[in-house]
Amino acid sequence: MNEIQAFVELTGMLFTEPRSVVLLSMLVTAAVIDVRSHRIPNWLTLSGTVFGLGYSAFVPFYMHHGFLWSLGGWALGFGLLYPLWLMRIMGAGDVKLMAMVGSLLGVASIPTAILGSFIAGGVLAIVFSLRQRKTRAMLGNVARVLHQGSIAMVSGISPRLALSGWESVGKMPFGLAIATGTIIPVVATQFGLI
Repeated sequence: MNEIQAFVELTGMLFTEPRSVVLLSMLVTAAVIDVRSHRIPNWLTLSGTVFGLGYSAFVPFYMHHGFLWSLGGWALGFGLLYPLWLMRIMGAGDVKLMAMVGSLLGVASIPTAILGSFIAGGVLAIVFSLRQRKTRAMLGNVARVLHQGSIAMVSGISPRLALSGWESVGKMPFGLAIATGTIIPVVATQFGLI
Protein backbone atom coordinates (compact mmCIF):
# COMPACT_ATOMS: atom_id res chain seq x y z
CA MET A 1 0.00 0.00 0.00
CA ASN A 2 2.93 2.37 0.63
CA GLU A 3 4.05 2.15 -3.00
CA ILE A 4 0.59 3.05 -4.25
CA GLN A 5 0.41 6.00 -1.85
CA ALA A 6 3.86 7.17 -2.99
CA PHE A 7 2.78 6.91 -6.64
CA VAL A 8 -0.39 8.92 -5.96
CA GLU A 9 1.56 11.58 -4.04
CA LEU A 10 4.23 11.93 -6.75
CA THR A 11 1.57 12.15 -9.44
CA GLY A 12 -0.33 14.74 -7.41
CA MET A 13 2.83 16.82 -6.98
CA LEU A 14 3.45 16.70 -10.73
CA PHE A 15 -0.04 17.99 -11.51
CA THR A 16 -0.30 20.57 -8.73
CA GLU A 17 3.07 22.34 -8.93
CA PRO A 18 2.36 25.43 -11.11
CA ARG A 19 5.61 25.30 -13.10
CA SER A 20 5.11 21.67 -14.16
CA VAL A 21 1.38 22.15 -14.84
CA VAL A 22 2.13 25.06 -17.19
CA LEU A 23 5.00 23.16 -18.84
CA LEU A 24 2.95 20.02 -19.47
CA SER A 25 -0.13 21.89 -20.69
CA MET A 26 1.90 24.18 -22.99
CA LEU A 27 3.79 21.22 -24.47
CA VAL A 28 0.63 19.22 -25.15
CA THR A 29 -1.02 22.29 -26.69
CA ALA A 30 2.04 23.03 -28.86
CA ALA A 31 2.21 19.40 -30.05
CA VAL A 32 -1.47 19.32 -31.03
CA ILE A 33 -1.28 22.66 -32.85
CA ASP A 34 1.96 21.70 -34.61
CA VAL A 35 0.55 18.37 -35.80
CA ARG A 36 -2.57 20.09 -37.13
CA SER A 37 -1.09 23.25 -38.67
CA HIS A 38 2.71 22.79 -38.80
CA ARG A 39 3.08 25.97 -36.74
CA ILE A 40 3.71 26.79 -33.11
CA PRO A 41 2.05 30.10 -32.27
CA ASN A 42 3.99 32.96 -30.70
CA TRP A 43 1.28 33.57 -28.09
CA LEU A 44 1.94 30.10 -26.69
CA THR A 45 5.72 30.31 -26.50
CA LEU A 46 5.70 33.90 -25.28
CA SER A 47 3.12 33.33 -22.55
CA GLY A 48 4.95 30.21 -21.35
CA THR A 49 8.26 32.07 -21.30
CA VAL A 50 6.81 35.05 -19.43
CA PHE A 51 5.26 32.70 -16.87
CA GLY A 52 8.49 30.72 -16.50
CA LEU A 53 10.68 33.79 -15.98
CA GLY A 54 8.14 35.60 -13.78
CA TYR A 55 7.28 32.62 -11.60
CA SER A 56 10.96 31.78 -11.10
CA ALA A 57 11.63 35.32 -9.91
CA PHE A 58 9.25 34.74 -6.99
CA VAL A 59 9.46 30.95 -6.50
CA PRO A 60 13.01 29.65 -7.08
CA PHE A 61 13.63 26.15 -8.39
CA TYR A 62 15.77 25.13 -5.42
CA MET A 63 18.62 26.57 -3.37
CA HIS A 64 17.78 30.14 -4.43
CA HIS A 65 18.10 29.39 -8.15
CA GLY A 66 15.41 31.72 -9.45
CA PHE A 67 15.10 34.20 -12.29
CA LEU A 68 18.70 33.90 -13.56
CA TRP A 69 18.44 30.10 -13.49
CA SER A 70 15.26 30.33 -15.59
CA LEU A 71 16.79 32.93 -17.93
CA GLY A 72 19.85 30.71 -18.37
CA GLY A 73 17.59 27.78 -19.27
CA TRP A 74 15.79 29.98 -21.79
CA ALA A 75 19.11 31.10 -23.33
CA LEU A 76 20.45 27.55 -23.48
CA GLY A 77 17.28 26.21 -25.09
CA PHE A 78 17.28 29.03 -27.64
CA GLY A 79 21.02 29.03 -28.28
CA LEU A 80 21.39 25.31 -28.92
CA LEU A 81 18.55 25.15 -31.43
CA TYR A 82 19.08 28.53 -33.14
CA PRO A 83 21.83 27.19 -35.48
CA LEU A 84 19.37 24.56 -36.71
CA TRP A 85 16.95 27.32 -37.62
CA LEU A 86 19.75 29.15 -39.46
CA MET A 87 20.37 25.98 -41.45
CA ARG A 88 16.60 25.73 -42.14
CA ILE A 89 16.47 22.32 -40.50
CA MET A 90 14.03 23.51 -37.86
CA GLY A 91 11.32 26.14 -37.71
CA ALA A 92 11.48 29.28 -35.59
CA GLY A 93 8.51 28.09 -33.55
CA ASP A 94 10.45 24.98 -32.53
CA VAL A 95 13.37 27.12 -31.33
CA LYS A 96 11.05 29.39 -29.35
CA LEU A 97 9.26 26.38 -27.87
CA MET A 98 12.55 24.91 -26.62
CA ALA A 99 13.49 28.31 -25.17
CA MET A 100 10.14 28.34 -23.35
CA VAL A 101 10.88 24.84 -22.02
CA GLY A 102 14.22 26.14 -20.75
CA SER A 103 12.55 28.99 -18.89
CA LEU A 104 10.28 26.50 -17.14
CA LEU A 105 12.92 23.83 -16.45
CA GLY A 106 16.00 25.92 -15.73
CA VAL A 107 19.64 25.47 -16.66
CA ALA A 108 20.17 22.03 -15.12
CA SER A 109 17.28 20.24 -16.83
CA ILE A 110 17.21 21.77 -20.32
CA PRO A 111 20.07 19.60 -21.71
CA THR A 112 18.05 16.47 -20.87
CA ALA A 113 14.99 17.94 -22.58
CA ILE A 114 17.01 18.82 -25.69
CA LEU A 115 18.58 15.36 -25.85
CA GLY A 116 15.19 13.74 -25.31
CA SER A 117 13.69 15.92 -28.04
CA PHE A 118 16.38 14.93 -30.54
CA ILE A 119 15.92 11.25 -29.71
CA ALA A 120 12.14 11.56 -30.05
CA GLY A 121 12.63 13.56 -33.26
CA GLY A 122 14.87 10.84 -34.69
CA VAL A 123 12.33 8.15 -33.92
CA LEU A 124 9.50 10.28 -35.36
CA ALA A 125 11.56 11.03 -38.48
CA ILE A 126 12.15 7.34 -39.09
CA VAL A 127 8.46 6.55 -38.60
CA PHE A 128 7.46 9.51 -40.78
CA SER A 129 9.85 8.54 -43.60
CA LEU A 130 8.77 4.90 -43.48
CA ARG A 131 5.14 5.97 -43.65
CA GLN A 132 5.89 8.27 -46.60
CA ARG A 133 8.11 5.58 -48.21
CA LYS A 134 10.99 8.05 -48.41
CA THR A 135 13.54 6.56 -46.01
CA ARG A 136 16.37 6.70 -48.56
CA ALA A 137 15.72 10.40 -49.24
CA MET A 138 15.59 11.13 -45.50
CA LEU A 139 18.93 9.41 -44.87
CA GLY A 140 20.46 11.27 -47.83
CA ASN A 141 19.21 14.59 -46.45
CA VAL A 142 20.64 13.80 -43.00
CA ALA A 143 24.00 12.96 -44.56
CA ARG A 144 23.99 16.25 -46.52
CA VAL A 145 23.07 18.28 -43.45
CA LEU A 146 25.88 16.71 -41.42
CA HIS A 147 28.38 17.16 -44.25
CA GLN A 148 27.51 20.75 -45.14
CA GLY A 149 26.98 21.74 -41.50
CA SER A 150 30.41 20.45 -40.49
CA ILE A 151 32.04 22.24 -43.43
CA ALA A 152 30.29 25.47 -42.42
CA MET A 153 31.43 25.10 -38.81
CA VAL A 154 35.05 24.35 -39.70
CA SER A 155 35.34 27.09 -42.30
CA GLY A 156 33.45 29.68 -40.25
CA ILE A 157 30.97 30.49 -43.01
CA SER A 158 27.25 30.98 -42.53
CA PRO A 159 25.51 27.72 -41.68
CA ARG A 160 22.71 28.38 -44.16
CA LEU A 161 22.45 25.36 -46.37
CA ALA A 162 21.62 25.36 -50.04
CA LEU A 163 18.45 23.34 -49.89
CA SER A 164 17.65 23.49 -53.59
CA GLY A 165 17.78 20.15 -55.29
CA TRP A 166 16.99 18.17 -52.15
CA GLU A 167 14.19 15.65 -52.26
CA SER A 168 11.67 16.74 -49.67
CA VAL A 169 10.46 14.05 -47.32
CA GLY A 170 7.76 16.36 -46.00
CA LYS A 171 7.30 18.51 -42.93
CA MET A 172 7.56 16.72 -39.62
CA PRO A 173 5.98 18.49 -36.63
CA PHE A 174 9.03 18.80 -34.36
CA GLY A 175 6.82 20.33 -31.66
CA LEU A 176 5.57 16.78 -31.08
CA ALA A 177 9.16 15.61 -30.60
CA ILE A 178 9.88 18.45 -28.17
CA ALA A 179 6.75 17.61 -26.18
CA THR A 180 7.52 13.89 -26.07
CA GLY A 181 11.23 14.34 -25.42
CA THR A 182 10.55 16.76 -22.57
CA ILE A 183 7.53 15.18 -20.90
CA ILE A 184 9.09 11.70 -20.60
CA PRO A 185 12.20 12.88 -18.69
CA VAL A 186 10.15 15.26 -16.51
CA VAL A 187 7.81 12.45 -15.48
CA ALA A 188 10.71 9.99 -15.09
CA THR A 189 12.57 12.47 -12.87
CA GLN A 190 9.45 13.01 -10.76
CA PHE A 191 9.22 9.27 -10.11
CA GLY A 192 12.96 8.92 -9.43
CA LEU A 193 13.71 6.92 -12.56
CA ILE A 194 16.37 9.37 -13.78
